[in-house]
Amino acid sequence: MAQPPAPCRLYLITPPALPDLEAFAAQVEAALGAGDVAALQVRLKTAADADVARAVQRLAPLCRAREVALILNDRPDLAAALGCDGVHIGQEDAPYAEARRRVGPDRIVGVTCHDSRHLAMEAAEAGADYVAFGAFFDTATKAAKTRADPEILSIWQETMQTPCVAIGGITVAHARALARAGADFLAVSAGVWRHPDGPAEAVRRFNLEMAAGVAERAQA
Repeated sequence: MAQPPAPCRLYLITPPALPDLEAFAAQVEAALGAGDVAALQVRLKTAADADVARAVQRLAPLCRAREVALILNDRPDLAAALGCDGVHIGQEDAPYAEARRRVGPDRIVGVTCHDSRHLAMEAAEAGADYVAFGAFFDTATKAAKTRADPEILSIWQETMQTPCVAIGGITVAHARALARAGADFLAVSAGVWRHPDGPAEAVRRFNLEMAAGVAERAQA
């Protein structure tokens, strides 16, 4: 008997800058209290290390209270030093082996793989905890180098065991289709923090739509 598909879960990413850390912490607390969230990635590419550290130290207790993994973007050295739960690396960042060496065997290492199953298979075979495909839609958060088709999620889900993350311009309106296609996680930034009804309502709606998408996949 076939196993039912695993839930699709929300993977939040911070805005690219946090000029008011306390106000953002209040948003995070509301969002994490509104529904299931698997992870929060601190993604502050242009911030000084001290500012990244302040953000991690402020947000980490909120994540721990809800059993949400705190992931740092790009910097395995800082992720290890600050006690983060893991690190996310791009193709231009530290190689997987170097990231794993720095954070150790027990922390999460995720890898951006754009629209390439080849890159994803290399990362999975090396031991990555998840692979990220994207961008699926236009995004103002970063300049997307590639455009991924939802089919890549379906193929990956059918052939590989390493979890896959869909990223790039994802809003509530996209959540059901991407979950149905096979995403294990949806990585979302502006789609939550800039939602017209607030981050908490966005998290609630994402969870409803993702659950519906997984149910449709199970029935297909």
